[in-house]
Amino acid sequence: MRKSTKQTNGITAIYVRRSVSDKDKGNNSLSIAAQKEECVKFVGDSEYRIYCDDGKSGKDIAHRPEFQAMMQDARDGIISRIVVKKYDRFSRNMREYLNITDELDRYGVTVYSLSEPFNTETKEGRMMRNNLLNFAEFERETIAARVADAFNTKARETGFYQGGKVQFGYTPERRTINGKTGSVLVPSENAEAVRVAYELYQNPDTSLNDIIRYFKEHNINTVRPEPRTRNGISNMDRSHLSRILENPLYVRADKEVYAYFSSKGYEMLDDIEAYDGIHGLFVHVGGECGHFVKVAFHEGLIPADVWLRVQDKKTHNSKFNNNGTAINSWLVGMMKCGNCGYAMHINHQINRQGRKYRYFYDYGRKTMQGCSHDYATELKPEQVEEIVYQEMCRRIEQLVISKHESTQVNPEAESLRTDIIKVDEEINKLMCRLADADDVLFNYIQDRVSKLHEQKSELEKKLQTKTRKRKAIDTKPLEEPMSHWDELTVQEKHNVAVMMIDVVYVSDENGVEVVFSI
Repeated sequence: MRKSTKQTNGITAIYVRRSVSDKDKGNNSLSIAAQKEECVKFVGDSEYRIYCDDGKSGKDIAHRPEFQAMMQDARDGIISRIVVKKYDRFSRNMREYLNITDELDRYGVTVYSLSEPFNTETKEGRMMRNNLLNFAEFERETIAARVADAFNTKARETGFYQGGKVQFGYTPERRTINGKTGSVLVPSENAEAVRVAYELYQNPDTSLNDIIRYFKEHNINTVRPEPRTRNGISNMDRSHLSRILENPLYVRADKEVYAYFSSKGYEMLDDIEAYDGIHGLFVHVGGECGHFVKVAFHEGLIPADVWLRVQDKKTHNSKFNNNGTAINSWLVGMMKCGNCGYAMHINHQINRQGRKYRYFYDYGRKTMQGCSHDYATELKPEQVEEIVYQEMCRRIEQLVISKHESTQVNPEAESLRTDIIKVDEEINKLMCRLADADDVLFNYIQDRVSKLHEQKSELEKKLQTKTRKRKAIDTKPLEEPMSHWDELTVQEKHNVAVMMIDVVYVSDENGVEVVFSI
């Protein structure tokens, strides 16, 4: 068993800590001043040094600078003992506490608690100390779970901002709505940068770097408070901009946005009527509460159609983030074997005559199952590229026709609109009869109106889904480069293709099959 040499020449360290929750509770006995006073009185005439972490959690030591300084002094032999008001001021994490005390034992430094004055140099004393810390850790975890439950409950019930890091483009402001007071987000001086970012990014050929460059060239303010940085501020980078462009907080949510999230399986906490094209959204992802969407009290910054176009573009682009630079073919990153489903690559070699030729390589051949198809001899990349190009031309023609049809009457949508009007008329008739109704009829009308509202909500969901699927796509950014295809570089052709194509399957049975994203 390893023994430690007790340190006798060092000074006494007084460690005091108060967490944010202690402040909120108004626990005066654990105030910094009260802890210091009791510890100094106990130390008496001995030389001491005070280490104070105010507003720091006891769950770990990583974010407690004074505690770290005290430990370094222990390593340097400056201190011989540590005095605390309670052991949980030291740490509320049992494993971490044992690691710390084990380290202090090696330096011959003892820890003494004023509230739990038992001898930790005996087995019984250490057992008592450890039991107390186990209870402290249990209490911390229970409080954390309670806070999380309260946060999620409030998030589901109200459109107020629930706290945390304030999103770029907004600042919180206390307001009273429907008799309740809370924080509502209002546009800040950065709001214009958010609007510009969405406006630019909805264009098919605009990248994140293009937007950041535009901000710099036009002196658009993108500086935001960032406490963790050296100077307390931070400028916008690609990752931050990308998160802004995905955030539903900014959308002026309408019924199409409702259909968008509903189709993705989110729990919609508000009726479709709440999606008024004005207010933003709070979206909760994961955890015990699952995925849900709540209409917020703040006004969004971005029109719904612009926000949805940006989401469609980001979803499509995410599939091609790592497909590499187009060198050997403009189809790089898009091709898959139609038989095994693995990616296909286009390699090149130089024959004995010095001529460069290209061929397909199926990554499925490297797997344990091993794809049996050898495309290196069966297909030529030039043939596949020509087929895909022709399919792209046909797809653009279809989109142009669809764009024309979208301005015409959609029979399915019109039928749904008619049904909604009929439901509204029936609701109005029933409401007119309420004034003269007896108790029995009154209850019947209430039940019937409630069911009609549910029916109307379902019809509106179907209508929004139909109109979203039928929405016209702007083909101009595609038509121009396609008109002089042969003059484009391989990379330029690739950039056009990724705007249109999800995947290209190549197989013996079906030949070349192009799956479009638009």
